[in-house]
Amino acid sequence: MALNVGQMVSELRRMTVTELRRKYAEVFGEQTRSHHKDYLIRRIAWRAQANAEGGLPERARRRALEIATDSDLRMRAPGPARVPTPLAANAPAGTVVTKRLVVPAEERLPMPGARLTRVYRGRTIEVDVLPNGFEYEGTVYRSLSAVAQAVTGAHWNGYLFFKVPNPSSAENAAVEAR
Repeated sequence: MALNVGQMVSELRRMTVTELRRKYAEVFGEQTRSHHKDYLIRRIAWRAQANAEGGLPERARRRALEIATDSDLRMRAPGPARVPTPLAANAPAGTVVTKRLVVPAEERLPMPGARLTRVYRGRTIEVDVLPNGFEYEGTVYRSLSAVAQAVTGAHWNGYLFFKVPNPSSAENAAVEAR
């Protein structure tokens, strides 16, 4: 008798997660840690279809095993990124020097200690610029965008919300005005 996959999937969709986990154990012969209903349905349907139609041919199984055996598996996560730096004139050929990448502060950002203000919906918003963030109503935020989102409830570009001018565009506007 041919397997009707569509009918089987409909029956599986009507089952609870507990029933699906029981069915999974019955079909696979082992327990699952998953509680994800769609995942369990897909896995059970796949196994039932593979059992009905015979699964992978032996040649494909052998080839998959060969590929898995030959692959180089990473046993631990990669370390921190390193950036090559120019070498000294007396360094031996092939030597690479690495150091941490330092990202310069945004040039539009006011100096720590400055206060940004904006009137938003009749309310004056005051934000203090700190060396490592922004303080608004006693809470420290990592970015002006985070402050703007806390104020409005929507995502904003913090520089646009607080109308912080871009020095490069201000210089360009001054040059164009001449």
